[in-house]
Parts: sequence; C-alpha cells; structure tokens
Amino acid sequence: MISITCLALLYLSLANIAYTAEGRMQIFASPGDNVTMPCQLKPSSSFSFNGNRIKWTKIEGDDDIDILLSMGSHNIKYGKYENRAHLKNIHENDATLVIYNVDLDDFGIYKCEIINGMDDLIVELELRMIGVVFPYSPRLGRYNLNFHDAEAACSEQEAVVASFEQLYQAWKGGLDWCNAGWLSDGTVQYPITKPREPCGGSNTQAGLRNYGRRDKSNSRFDVFCFTAGLNGNITFVNEKLTLPEAEQACQNEGAVLAKVGQMFAAWKLKGYDRCDAGWLADGSVRYPISKPRMKCSLTESAVRFVGFPEKKHKLYGAYCYKA
Repeated sequence: MISITCLALLYLSLANIAYTAEGRMQIFASPGDNVTMPCQLKPSSSFSFNGNRIKWTKIEGDDDIDILLSMGSHNIKYGKYENRAHLKNIHENDATLVIYNVDLDDFGIYKCEIINGMDDLIVELELRMIGVVFPYSPRLGRYNLNFHDAEAACSEQEAVVASFEQLYQAWKGGLDWCNAGWLSDGTVQYPITKPREPCGGSNTQAGLRNYGRRDKSNSRFDVFCFTAGLNGNITFVNEKLTLPEAEQACQNEGAVLAKVGQMFAAWKLKGYDRCDAGWLADGSVRYPISKPRMKCSLTESAVRFVGFPEKKHKLYGAYCYKA
C-alpha cells in the first residue's frame, strides 16, 4: 500500500486546514482566493510520477467533473479550469493542484488520482468556504418566512441560505439558537449547545434539532444564513440618529448602512468589537461584541440584537460599510 503525505503549501496556513472524522482533508478559503490542493507521495516511496497518469476531478453528486489530466509532459485542462489551474510539480512526487481566483462553484469535494501501471492512488479533499452562519428573521417577527422568502432575506443581507454542513460546523463552534430556521436542502433545524426546556427539553442531548423537510411555499420559519467574508470595512457613526439620518450619515462618508451579513462577517472573521447599538440597513439595531465584558454581553461573544425600533427614534448610531 502506498503511503501519502498531504502538506499545505504556498497559499494556505495550517489554520485553514482541518480533517473530517473519516480523515478527509478540508481546506478553507474565501471567494477570490488562490488555493493549494495537496496531493503528494512521501519522498521515500519508490512510486514515481515520471510518465505516470495524474487526474484531478471535482465530485458533483454521482458525476466526476474533469479538471486536469497529466501524462508525462502532456497536460490537458478542462472547461473553466483551463486558465485557472495547474500542477505545482515541485518534485517528482508532487501532484499538488493550484486553483486561482476561487468562485462559489469551486467549493466542494475533489479527487486526485495517480495511476502507475498496476498501482493507483486516490486522495479526496474538500474545499470549504470560510464564513459565518447567523440566524435571521425580518421586521415582521419570528416564523414569517417561507423557503423562497428565506432565500430572498439572506440575499438581501449579503448571504445565502446555510447548508446543513455549515450549520453543523457552526454548532460545533458553539452556535446555540432556539428558533427553527430553513436550510438550503429544504429542511428546518436549529442548533442547541445548552439543552433546556423551551428548546427540546433539558434532558435531551445537545445537537441539531431537526423538523425535517417542510413545504417550501406554505411552511413558515426563520432562516439560517451563511456569509463568506467581508470585502470592505465597517465604521461607526457615534451620534443619536433616526434611521433616515443614519442612512444619510453613511452616505456623507461615501458608504452605506451595513447589512446584517456584513456585520456578522466583521464580528466573526475580523474580531470587530463595539459596545454601541447602531442602525443596520434592514432597519434593525445591533452591536458586535468579540470581547465579553460588563454591560457588553457579559458571558458570550455575539452580535447583540436590540430589535427593529421605530425608524424615527433618534436613539442609535450607525454602522456604515464601505467596499
């Protein structure tokens, strides 16, 4: 049996790599990144790539989408990967693939296959998006979104409806939320890290509570959204403003009121911390706490939700976003 080693090279730090329980490597990236997909043999192996057949594919359901085929000095690239992928070829035992300018369709499971006579080697890797999952309900209140409304609500907040895997990873990271929300597969679930009576019972185990698949047109719940990153900066206008005044204050700075997804990305991915409630673009008032302290989310890091106040209340500052 051929032993392999998978190393993070050039574009990836160790912080961007994890492994599933089955041992599959997971590589985390954001849209627009250049990523390295490691596939190597140990230098001590007698197995050599000289003249061997190397094939990279992306697994899409029951299909394998061709990316690159290499046989000796001959390389063939396919489809959208023609100008965006190449083998590193650092040494004879290196079949590492580099993909440039990752887009949303690039995330998923990849397979590296090396064939040498009667021997072959197959390595699977998963490219996952860096991001943050957040629960969302509109001004109308709890449980007012059918699935199509949920998709629109996330899109309006610079996000997409979260997948089960994304919610699962968020739960593993400590997300605890007692309101059920749509996921991208049409199921309705919610994550509980601290079992209690209003959320499935205090004697139940922590985990994802699953309502199963629901009618996408007639069933109404909240939604879990996923946002991948932040391509700009959030600043705070420290004045007492109405919502229209907050919008104007941001415009005066060449910016716009931040969206909820942008606020969560700044909080989770960049450690944004401010103990001042401020307007956001959807008319909600929130504030991000990365360092819990007295009077500012004492026990947990979170984006605190004040509510949807009357737009004419002159009580809050403004969180502005500038790309």
